[in-house]
Amino acid sequence: MKKRFLFFAVVAVLLLGIGYSASAVPEKGDKKSGILSTGINDQTGVAVTIYNVNLGLVKDQREIKLKGGTGELRFMDVASQIIPTSVHIKSLIDPDSMQVLEQNYEYDLLNPQKLLDKYVGKDVKLYYKNPYSEREEIVTATILSNNGGPIFRIGDEITFGHPGRIIFPEVPENLISKPTLVWLIENNLSSVQKVEASYLTNGINWRSDYVVTLNDKDDMADLSGWVTIDNRSGATYKDAKLKLVAGDVNRVKDEHEYNDKMLRVAEAAAKPAAQFREEEFFEYHIYTLERPSTIKENQTKQISLVRAGNIPVKKELLYYGARYYYYNHYGDAITNQKVGVFVEIENRKEHNLGIPLPKGTIRVYKHDKEQSLQFVGEDSIDHTPKDEKFRIKLGNAFDVIGSRKQTDWKKIASDTYEAAFEISLRNHKKEGVVVKVVEPIPGDWTMLSSSQRYEKTEAFTAEFKVPVPKDRETKITYRVRMRF
Repeated sequence: MKKRFLFFAVVAVLLLGIGYSASAVPEKGDKKSGILSTGINDQTGVAVTIYNVNLGLVKDQREIKLKGGTGELRFMDVASQIIPTSVHIKSLIDPDSMQVLEQNYEYDLLNPQKLLDKYVGKDVKLYYKNPYSEREEIVTATILSNNGGPIFRIGDEITFGHPGRIIFPEVPENLISKPTLVWLIENNLSSVQKVEASYLTNGINWRSDYVVTLNDKDDMADLSGWVTIDNRSGATYKDAKLKLVAGDVNRVKDEHEYNDKMLRVAEAAAKPAAQFREEEFFEYHIYTLERPSTIKENQTKQISLVRAGNIPVKKELLYYGARYYYYNHYGDAITNQKVGVFVEIENRKEHNLGIPLPKGTIRVYKHDKEQSLQFVGEDSIDHTPKDEKFRIKLGNAFDVIGSRKQTDWKKIASDTYEAAFEISLRNHKKEGVVVKVVEPIPGDWTMLSSSQRYEKTEAFTAEFKVPVPKDRETKITYRVRMRF
C-alpha cells in the first residue's frame, strides 16, 4: 500500500508540474546540454525609449557568469514583439572581452499543440480513471499523428479521442516557454560579465492627451497634459529609465499593424511637480522621466507631462465657403450653413507655455452656472514647437446660423466670369458676436463691390470679419470678377 501511495503521489506531481511552465528551462542554465540561460533575475537595469510610432528601444543590462571560450547563451524575458534584426549585445566591462559568433531568435513557444507535434512517433503515457473498475490506470501509447487531434497506438490497436491525460517525459529542447534570444558567444573574461542587450520592439506606444479648461469669458484657460503609454510588447520593464521621443520618425512599412488605444483624460487636480525633462534630439524632441517607472505588460499608464494656467485664448466663429460656388450658377448654395467654433492658443513662454508640445488629442471643458465641469469639444493637434500656435475645433455654433445665396453669375469672356453672393448671418444669442467669413475665390480675382470690409489674406482667399448684434441678422453682399 505504501508503494502504491508513493506511485500515485509521483503521478500527481507529474500532472501538476507538466512542462508547460517557464521552469521547464532552468534559470541559470541547462546542466544536461551545457547551455547557459539568463532571465529577469539577472537584470541590473533597464532603459526604455518609446517612440510615438508604435516602437520602443529596450536596453537590458544583466550580470552573468559566463564560461571561458565558446558557448551558447539563452537570453530570456525579452519582448515577444521584438524585431530580431535590431538586436545588439555588448560587454559593459570590456567590449573586446566578448564576441558574438551567431545570433538566433527562438519563438517556437511551448503550448499543447506544439508539444504533441514534437512527440509524434514517440511514446507517452496516458493517465485515466477506468469508469468500470474506478481504478486509476496508466498505459503507454505512441502518438502516430496530431492532425485535428492526437491518434495513438496502444499495443496492437489504433485509437483517438482517448479520455486519458497525456504525460510527457520531458520538454523537447527545441521548445521554449517564452521568446528567447540565443547567442553563440566567445568569452575571455574570467570574472562576471556585465552585458547590455539592446533591441527594438513593436507593440509599445505613447501619445499625449491634453485637457483645456476655459474661463467664463472664453478668453483665458488652464491646460494640463498627460502622457499615455500603452504596452503591448509582451514584456514588463521594471523600474525602467523612461524616455519618450516626439517627432515623425520614418519607418519601413511592415506587414504587421497595431492599433493605438486612446484613453480619455479626466480633469487634473493640483499642479504636479515637473516630471519630464525636455531637450532637443536630432530633428525631434526627447522627454526624460526624472524617476524610474515600471511599465507592465498589457498596461496603459499615464504620467503628467505639463501644467499651465492663465493662458490667453482666442475664440473664433468661422463660416467657410466652397470653391465650386464660383464656377457656375448655383442659386441657393446652402450646403454650408454651419458656423464652426474654434479656439486658438499660442505656445509662448509669456503665455505660461513655451515648451514643445507633442501631438495628441486635446479636450476642452468649461464650468456651467453651477460650477460643474462640462465637456465642450475635442480635436487633435500636431507637434507644436514653442512660439507656434494651434487651433482647436470644438464643434458648430447652435445659435449662430449662416446661409448664402448666389445672386448673379455670368460669363464675360472665354476666361472671365463674374459672380455675386449674399451671405446672411443670424445671431440668436444673448450677446453680440463676430463671425469670420472665409471665401475661397478661385483664379485671378478682383472684388468689384462689397457691403462689408474684406481682407485678401491669401492669393485665393477673402476674409470678412462681421459683427452680428444679439437677436439680429447681418448680411454681406459682394460681386467678384475672376479669370481662370
